Formats: sequence, C-alpha cells, structure tokens
Amino acid sequence: MPLNRRKFLKKSAVTGAGVAIAGAAAAPVAQAAEAGKPARPAKRYAFTVMGTTDLHGNVFNWDYFTDQEFDDKAHNDVGLAKISTLVNQVREEKGRRNTLLIDAGDTIQGTQLSYYYAKVDPITAQGGPVHPMAQAMNAIGYDAAALGNHEFNYGIPVLRKFEEQCRFPLLGANALDAKTLRPAFPPFSMHCLRTPHGRDVKVAVLGLTNPGIAIWDKANVQGKMTFPGLEEQAAKWVPKLRSMGADVVIVSAHSGSSGTSSYGDQLPYIENAAGLVAEQVPGIDAILVGHAHTEIPEYFVTNKETGKQVVLSEPLKWGQRLTLFDFEVVWEKGRWSVEKVGARVLNSNTVEEDPRIVKLLGDEHEKVVAYVNQVIGTNAAEMRSVEAPYKDVPIIDLINHIQADTVKQALAGSEYASLPVLSQAAAFSRSAVIPAGEVTIRDVAGLYVFENTLEARLMTGAQIKAYLEYSANYFVQTAADAAVDPAKLTNANGTPDYNYDVVSGLTYEIDIAKAAGSRVMNVRFEGAPLADDQQFVFAVNNYRANGGGNFPFVAAARLLWSNSDEIRNTMIAWVKAKGSIDPAEFASVDWKLTRNGTPVF
Repeated sequence: MPLNRRKFLKKSAVTGAGVAIAGAAAAPVAQAAEAGKPARPAKRYAFTVMGTTDLHGNVFNWDYFTDQEFDDKAHNDVGLAKISTLVNQVREEKGRRNTLLIDAGDTIQGTQLSYYYAKVDPITAQGGPVHPMAQAMNAIGYDAAALGNHEFNYGIPVLRKFEEQCRFPLLGANALDAKTLRPAFPPFSMHCLRTPHGRDVKVAVLGLTNPGIAIWDKANVQGKMTFPGLEEQAAKWVPKLRSMGADVVIVSAHSGSSGTSSYGDQLPYIENAAGLVAEQVPGIDAILVGHAHTEIPEYFVTNKETGKQVVLSEPLKWGQRLTLFDFEVVWEKGRWSVEKVGARVLNSNTVEEDPRIVKLLGDEHEKVVAYVNQVIGTNAAEMRSVEAPYKDVPIIDLINHIQADTVKQALAGSEYASLPVLSQAAAFSRSAVIPAGEVTIRDVAGLYVFENTLEARLMTGAQIKAYLEYSANYFVQTAADAAVDPAKLTNANGTPDYNYDVVSGLTYEIDIAKAAGSRVMNVRFEGAPLADDQQFVFAVNNYRANGGGNFPFVAAARLLWSNSDEIRNTMIAWVKAKGSIDPAEFASVDWKLTRNGTPVF
C-alpha cells in the first residue's frame, strides 16, 4: 500500500508534535548557520474572524415594546446598524481581505420587526418583501451563519425563503433530512484568504445547531428534519474539512458552553455542547458560541486527544457585542498552521449606527412602529409585572385568563368539555406594563415576548402538585426570621424568570422557609384539597409542553388540542374582540409566598 503522506503527517503531528515541530523548525536554521547563510524568516500571515450571535431580529437600537430607544442597566446598545459600524472599523484596520464575518444563529425571531415580516407582511407571500435581517446582513457582508433553534419558529417555508434571500450560506451540519439523513442545509463553507506569500489560507466554517429544535419546534419539524448531537456531527465533519485542505477550522455553534440541557433526558443530546465539542473533537481551532445569551470574551478548552487549546468566544446577544478571533498562521512543512489565536469582544455602545443601514431599512422600521402602536382596546386600571416573580399580580392573571378562556372555547362540545381548565404563565419581562386607558398592540405584545403557541394537555391533580413543586425551586430558601429582600428572593441556582410558572384555577402557598422539593402547601381546587386523581385540562405554552425547562409530566401528558397561532396574537385578538380589559373580572390572589404559614408579603 502506498504511503499516504497526509495521514502520516497528521499522525506524526499528534504523536510527536513537540519534538517533530521543534526539530523541523530548528534544522533549516542550523543548516543555514553552518553554511554561513542568513536564515530565511518564516512566512506568517494574520487575519481576523468577526462573529455575532443571537441577533433575534434586532436591526436598530430600538425597543418596539416600549416604543423608544433600547436601554438597560448597563446601557448596552443593540442591533445590526451598530454592529455594521464596528465591522467597518475592523475591516479598515485589518484590511477587508484579511477578515471574515460569521454568525451563530437565532436571527429571524425576537422583535416585532422580525415578527411583522414573518406574519403581518410575510416574506413568503407572492412578491413579498425581503426580510430586513437578510437585507442588513447582506449589506454588511456576512460570509456565513449557523442556524439557531428560533429560525424554525415560523415554520420551514419562512426559513427557506429567508435562506433564499441571504447572499451567504445558512449552515447546519446536524440539521438532517428525516428521510435521507443527509444535511438539509449546507454543513460548512470554505473561504480563501489571499496572503502575500503565495498560497491562500483556507478557512472552513462548520455550522452546528441545537438538537433541542426537535422538542421546541416539534410541530414544525417532526417527520421533516432530525437533529443529532453536536459532538457526533463535528467528529464526522472536521476530519473531512481537514482532508479538503482546510488550514483553519472554525465552528459556529448555536449551543452554549456549559454542558447542560434545559429539557432533561428527553433527548440523548446535550443542549449546551460547545465546550464538549472543543474537548472531544480534534482539529478545531476556534468556536463561535451562541444560544446561551451570555458574554464570554475568551475561553480556552483543552482537547483531550491532542492537548491543543481551542479558543471559544460568545458575544452578548442582540448585537450588543462583536467577537474578534485574531489568528496568526505560519507556513511550515508545506502548509499553513495556526501559531496563535485569541479572542476578544467589542461593545456596540461605543459607536453610532451605520447611516447606510439606517437608510436601507428606515421604511421597514417605520411600518413596524406604526403597526405596534395601533390601538386595539381600553384598560380600566394599569397593570405592571415588576412584582410578578414573587407576588400574584393581575397582569399575569390576564395571560392565564385568556389562555383558559381560549382552551375552553376550543374544547367546547368535545369529550373533555366538562373538565376544569388550569393555565400556566410566567413573567417574561419585569418591565411589562398595560396602561390604564388606550391599549396598543405593543402593550399586549410586550407582555408575551416569545412566539410560543398554546396547547391543552390532560393532567392529574398529583401531576399538577409536582409541577408546582418543581416551579417553586425558583425561590431562594429564606429562614422564617430572616429579612426578606425581593431582589435576592428569586432566580435560585440561576433559574430564569421564564422558568417560574404560576398556575391559575387553584389556590396554593409556597413556603420559602422550607427546602426545595417540599414547599408547596394547601393546594386547593374550588375550596377543597386537590385530589390526586382528579383530571384537569392544562393550558400550557408549546415550549413548556415540549420539555422546555424540564418540568415534570407535562411533556408526556396527552395532547388534547393545539393552536398554530402565537399566544400573543391570541391575546391581541382577545382584546380586540372584547374592546376593553377590566382586571376586576379576572384578577385574584390565588397563590402567595409564606414562611411557616405566615405570608411574606
């Protein structure tokens, strides 16, 4: 059998990298010195790969839910218009040909701008518009983007139309056709960077998306696509990319780095697997991390097989940060190899919006502003969500009232029509307000900021108790005689607000002086203790019903009904139909925090 030089060099590099590379570098220098000739300097080249992630429909530094410029406690800015300015600065500094720009997914969902062009004036309509995110990313000059799980929220036709409108590939090596098990999207893209030394540097970008799509968007993808684990597919594709001549391999992964999952053991794949990919799959130089909505400027993971350091970086969501991977490569043994790589992030609040992007999408922005400010009804008394994480407040009662009412109407005349309906809701935003007086679309949409849809599941009293107990893990254990600070009472063990569910249709207490797992007390239905065997219809969002948050029993419960429309659209339609909101019709204090039976508030 003839010697395969590539395999031989690869094997040598792994088994004896320290000695072989050091020897190879030293020998020509020593020989040149002996011959009395000056040693030739090594050929080197530097380039930068920029990255964004979790843009979630943000083009402008604008909050459509508050109808004003975006701001937060840290005074971050958001949007591609800001990112464009940073990208222009980096390209001017480094040279346009010495840079690449990639994204790690969750692009077309999240703001009313992205919603408008998926549902109100959809890009899929005959002669429909070009999606604002495609327009902006094309104008900025993205080279590739990985698929995020939220790309599937509006269905595959919207995603395919968006893909068609992009002048860069949407990558998903682990998004497979369910029938053929072949990639449903391009797995990778290859980019050649011209150097002053002859041969180009070939940079491969491998795109990986989140296996949780199979749960979270089951209605859109079941029977059409399947999503195996990131480590499995990276192990398959990285060697192929190297054999195709890739000098540098970058993974754009819509997957956090923590190694955890929010859906428990319902799938055999890890949700946040970027760190595991770096650790387990040899041949990767850098990973652009997404999905977790955290900021990681630079993080190194050691590959178990090679001992090589792999750099990871996750820029903050919504265009708040831009990651820069700075590479230095050296020509040795007839090929380019990475000599040094580091990562850092730039803050978009340090620059102004790119006027080119502002001009390009100004009309689309104004259309959406006008849409969200449409008046759809009136409200008798102001409702706020600021205390919703620790008090039963009317604004969350409104969500549950509308959901329960919708499910009752949907099941009317069915065999389940006589069963009582319970409903779950969470405080997605602590700043949501429905004012007294006129109510607009943005007021209602700002209360329900996710594109969740509504389902009805069959649950028992015992299962509901377990559900409530799991939800109560959200609270920090607080002794009966300790001072109570609402700011330190919630989010135990990093549990986000959206994973604390309030259940309407029952009364109950949560004793925060007790340990997690034994907090829920005095659960009653219509004044009587809740019977374990009593059956209920449970109005629940699709994220929770499909395993999001890993709440017990609900994912396996019988599906009685489901709706394809978003819950916030259902709420908007409900307010339009009634013409008015009166908290006196639905608001009541059905749950409360206690300590040894004494109310906390």
